[in-house]
Amino acid sequence: MSMKFVVQGQTYYVEMYGSGQPLLLLHGFTGSCQTWHPFISTWSQHMQCIAIDILGHGQTDAPSAVKRYNIEIVAKDIAMLFEQLEIKKAHILGYSMGGRLALTFAIRYPQYVQTLILESSSPGLKTEEERVKRREEDERLAQFIEKHGVVSFVDRWESIPLFSSLQRLPKSMQQTLREERLQHTAIGLANSLRGMGTGVQPSWWETLHQLHMPILLICGEDDEKFCRIASEMVQLLPNGTLITVPHAGHVVHMEQRERFGTLVQQFVLRGGLLHGN
Repeated sequence: MSMKFVVQGQTYYVEMYGSGQPLLLLHGFTGSCQTWHPFISTWSQHMQCIAIDILGHGQTDAPSAVKRYNIEIVAKDIAMLFEQLEIKKAHILGYSMGGRLALTFAIRYPQYVQTLILESSSPGLKTEEERVKRREEDERLAQFIEKHGVVSFVDRWESIPLFSSLQRLPKSMQQTLREERLQHTAIGLANSLRGMGTGVQPSWWETLHQLHMPILLICGEDDEKFCRIASEMVQLLPNGTLITVPHAGHVVHMEQRERFGTLVQQFVLRGGLLHGN
């Protein structure tokens, strides 16, 4: 079932499936609710899946004001969405950019979070020097999108080393991902980079020790950068578990779909416990 909700003046597109414990699904940059469609038929048998298109993405509004994309303002959108849906507590799953949003939400609104699952994600950058460099890179990318359009940008985005392991996937899966990316607007993607990129969000490294809910970190073995980040994160989390998935890079949910789907379902249904924990 798909619905639209107005939150702080912006219209959000939301899909809901099944019943049971709520699981909020937050896609990555250039993603949408479609990211999670391959898992819905299984997950929705056991829990209520709530997928949203994050601001600037999919069928949710893409405002022209960059400051509206601030990650803490968008986290507040989610809290207000929970109020409208009368959700008291949910499991939260976020991939990459959606993981940064999920983590921000858990830090700002811990009362709403039962468990947290972060796929290929980070708490932001540790130093101001790194943040400035990243903001400059994202601004160049945002200008590229505005100047050359979404198709040229997606061509460029698909070719970055972070996604090289996707070349191992069947062409049909690669095409599905490309189509999902191509449905976006230049303004939504450009402003998402400017307002919600890793370089503009707060660094949460010093705050991780405050998170007491069960947290599952998932990374793909071939994604060295994000495995390194996850292994640092898990040392700082009071109740964290790290699972490194073999034969996968950054996009674990596509590269090892079955393993990913099972991990998420087990973690949610067992309230944050996995085999061997």
